[in-house]
Amino acid sequence: MSSILIYGYGFIGKAFADAVQAAGHSVFATARTSEKRQELEGQGITAIDPQDEAAIARAVTDADGVLITPAPDDAGCPAFAAIGCQPFEGKWIGYLSTTGVYGDRNGGWVYEEDAPTPSSTEGRRRVLAETQWLSHGANLFRLPGLYGPGRNVIEKLRDGTARRIHKPDHVFSRLHHDDCAQALLSSFERRTRDIFNLCDDEPASSEDVLIHAVELTGLPLPAPIAWDDPSLSPATRRFYNDNKRVANARAKAVLGWRLQYPTYREGLKAILAET
Repeated sequence: MSSILIYGYGFIGKAFADAVQAAGHSVFATARTSEKRQELEGQGITAIDPQDEAAIARAVTDADGVLITPAPDDAGCPAFAAIGCQPFEGKWIGYLSTTGVYGDRNGGWVYEEDAPTPSSTEGRRRVLAETQWLSHGANLFRLPGLYGPGRNVIEKLRDGTARRIHKPDHVFSRLHHDDCAQALLSSFERRTRDIFNLCDDEPASSEDVLIHAVELTGLPLPAPIAWDDPSLSPATRRFYNDNKRVANARAKAVLGWRLQYPTYREGLKAILAET
């Protein structure tokens, strides 16, 4: 049985932990509060306070792999600052980056061999964090918008927070968190050292996804809002500055990855059936 340390247990961390445990491996995970650590222990996960430097060092030493999830700041990845000095020889490392590092491609396709051209501060921070972890031989997983139970457009329609943002010809990629977790697990079990775009097979506009969710649920369709409407947050408007389609062929070829939810249609249908 192998073991994995998840540094930063959140939305995708949970999905990955579930997949790792189902495959028969053991999990360590960091959690900042005692309540969260107690919850994780109840799930069979060895929980670690990220402020406990000795415990973190032991976990890195004992683990066969480390998944890094925290968002970077101006200094790069906070996990790299905390554990980057630890010995990682022979260990699998996965760093979760974003497809935002590619910047705007005017709706064109992007591949892993394309040079990053980030158009935002967040994207530039990601490139710095990628460089840090590449120095340890990490796998880079460039992720699009993740969704799944508890975080999806159906939930937003139900609670009234969904917005129908309109920008002609704008598309982006997305991925169900269970498909993401399976790709990460395959990389760990195959001990890869590569860069992977992880996304589903059909880039689409947020408006098309919202309309499909309305058709599935019968809930009211919100009125359209222009993407550059001043009522939208600066972060939202920056998101719509980038327009690209993300290719996933390398992950399929190298990892033997097969999507359970190849488009948002299958993903949303499954979520609706579960709720």
